[in-house]
Amino acid sequence: MKSKLIAYSIAALVVAELMLILVSWFLSSLMVEGVRSLLSSEGIRWFFGQFTEMILSPVLVWILLLSMSLGTLHKSGFLSRPSTYRERMNHRLTLLVLIVYCGVILLLTVVPHAILLSPTGALFPSPFSRALVPIIALGVLLVSIVYGLSVRVFTSVVDLCHAMSEGIAWWSPVLLFYVFFMQFYESVKFVFF
Repeated sequence: MKSKLIAYSIAALVVAELMLILVSWFLSSLMVEGVRSLLSSEGIRWFFGQFTEMILSPVLVWILLLSMSLGTLHKSGFLSRPSTYRERMNHRLTLLVLIVYCGVILLLTVVPHAILLSPTGALFPSPFSRALVPIIALGVLLVSIVYGLSVRVFTSVVDLCHAMSEGIAWWSPVLLFYVFFMQFYESVKFVFF
């Protein structure tokens, strides 16, 4: 269901991009003030020359990090109900690791003159607020790895890499949507702003 919705959304974005190309050409041929054509030499140079910059943003990194960490979390089995004594003990160990991780993050942000605070001592905006999603993804990844190793779901580095890449595979429709959405968004900015 979700993949169909994303596929239809991507198709709609492609149609919208094609319509934008035609509308920008039509409006620029009518010499409407402030409209640039995507079919002009300037528009074509912009599109090919700036394509990488169009897609680059922290959101792309956030999607990749979250997909890797959530894939590892799912594959580790941490979210399933522990059925054996060993699994219950490993859940407790993993929660202890999570508490220590949260304590380290608190020490880096809460104490006066903490490293992740802004120069004025504020939490928002600061290096902490800019790295909030990676900090969360790292915490989820750490919990997943510790639990997966302790219950022997992960027995090698290959298992860990496979779990992370499975997460990326699950989120690949979101990555595709992101690419097409950013391309359309940046094209609208180029044409009208």
